Amino acid sequence: MKPTVRRTIAAVVTGVAAAAAAVGAAAAPAAAVGSVPIPVPLDGAEKSLGVELPEVGGELPLPLPGAPEGPRYTEGRLLPDRALPQLPLTGGLPGLDARAPLPHVLGPGFDHAGVSAPAADLSALTPGLAVDAPLTQPNPDHFGLPDLRLPQAGVLAPVLRTVPGADLVAGPGR
Repeated sequence: MKPTVRRTIAAVVTGVAAAAAAVGAAAAPAAAVGSVPIPVPLDGAEKSLGVELPEVGGELPLPLPGAPEGPRYTEGRLLPDRALPQLPLTGGLPGLDARAPLPHVLGPGFDHAGVSAPAADLSALTPGLAVDAPLTQPNPDHFGLPDLRLPQAGVLAPVLRTVPGADLVAGPGR
């Protein structure tokens, strides 16, 4: 193989490795963060209009699916306890940070009012299904044949757990 071909292949391999490392490095912090900040840029409108506008920003949490709990076999039941298992999800409620100017009635300057509601953790379970067959386990008193009974079906209710919070502030200055 000629030296120019070797150099070209080495350059291509080096470029592909650098691109893969850059993609991996960019994906790692995004996956590690639980929420994505969402700024609302109003600086251009503020400068063009010549007035003080509200400052608004937010956070959008990333939902993460969990591993479903497998079926549980219970004594006395022909089918597992949870035919359709509940899927756990973790994420959060969106956050908000807003600060708005209020004109001072008695003198020059501005007073401000603001609200800060940080993203709150949220854990949820999807609905599930529990069913049982209309037959029991084999009964030795009836030569190993199962007994008949009413079929059973139940819906496992979804579950949401969170603790949201917010701060409302008012005062002078920026």
